[in-house]
Amino acid sequence: MRTEFPAALLRRPEIAELEGILRKCVHCGFCLTACPTYTELGDERDSPRGRIYLIKDMIEAGGAPDANVVPHIDRCLGCLACMSACPSGVDYERYIDVARSHLETARKRSLGDKLQRAIVTAALPHARRARLLLRLGRLARPFMALLGGRLAGMAGRIPRGLPKGEIYDSKRTFAAAGGARLRVVLLPGCVQQALRPSINDATIRLLTRLGAEVVIGDGEAGCCGALDHHMGREAKARKFARGNLEAWARADAEKKFDFIASNAAGCGTQVKNYERLLAGEDQYRFLATDMSARARDITEVLAEIGLPEPMAGNLPEVIYHDACSLMHGQRITAPPRQLLADAGFRLREIPGTHYCCGSAGSYNLFQPEMADKLLRRRLRAIDDVSDAGGAVIASGNIGCIEQLAAGSDKPVVHTVELLDWATGGPPPPGVDAGP
Repeated sequence: MRTEFPAALLRRPEIAELEGILRKCVHCGFCLTACPTYTELGDERDSPRGRIYLIKDMIEAGGAPDANVVPHIDRCLGCLACMSACPSGVDYERYIDVARSHLETARKRSLGDKLQRAIVTAALPHARRARLLLRLGRLARPFMALLGGRLAGMAGRIPRGLPKGEIYDSKRTFAAAGGARLRVVLLPGCVQQALRPSINDATIRLLTRLGAEVVIGDGEAGCCGALDHHMGREAKARKFARGNLEAWARADAEKKFDFIASNAAGCGTQVKNYERLLAGEDQYRFLATDMSARARDITEVLAEIGLPEPMAGNLPEVIYHDACSLMHGQRITAPPRQLLADAGFRLREIPGTHYCCGSAGSYNLFQPEMADKLLRRRLRAIDDVSDAGGAVIASGNIGCIEQLAAGSDKPVVHTVELLDWATGGPPPPGVDAGP
């Protein structure tokens, strides 16, 4: 693809990088059928190829973006299915990141939009604030629904009940059972701790049972920064990254660890990208490279350790949903399935083309209409294989779990909760343990 970026723009590293990405695109259109929003709307401007043209023109023109362009960029899920489909290796992930950053600085959003984004980024990256916001949201849900628009969409995403559980936001160490085979730093997440504290509990039980010492970083370790990053707030995303890196460096200096494990696929994808996120910061470049190389999804760690013989009997069938950030962002599809099979679960594959469930981080808060369309599409596909009673839906990302649970009458749990149960832990909340 030819570009006409002014020389002054090309002196900016991110724009020079953008031009290199653009030159790889040959307009083949393989990305179109992989894109959920294009599949739903049939509008070229809501496809990766269409957005590439829109973003190129927006950057070349400079200044405030055309108001007609912004909705098409905002509707991008960032699911990265287009990257898995692209034969030319176009780095759409980096491309959309630059576009979002440009929109954040150049676009004047409405007061309501600004307020919603401010609330989301002020609360959700902090577990205790997220829990408080969700509790307040439960009280305000009827009024939010009456106001309509995005507030009604947000109201529909607030769970009716919040489980009690520990929030891990300070330095902790959990000893391995029978002597440590390896040392793992666990990224406990932010909103996940408010919505599903059972996920971290199951992760810690399972890892320590398998001989891993589990470490939670000190108070500086927190949100991975993905939420702000995907909203174009790069400065704040880098601040979160630096805080995590410094906390992990202190833990490593105290006693070297093997892996940084994430049980939220979106967080894991972000941490693996710290090297690129902080590439321009000499003080953190080496540290980011080191820690990104040690970052693993929890299923990668478990696959390396290996599971013991399953202990639980009468296990339900499992319908496994690939989180986009795991399938496309980290290219991980086999380990979760193999681990579930090794643990004694019978898997049912969802037929047809894989599509995003509509969660996509905070996407379902800002684009509730499209998110609901994608959820219904995904649930129809799940219904095609869920004729057997007692089936459980499993996924590796908190956003997908909450999104699917909002529309399904089946239990939706994290993969690690099932693995913990099968190897000696309690059944996941909401799952019938059987006789």
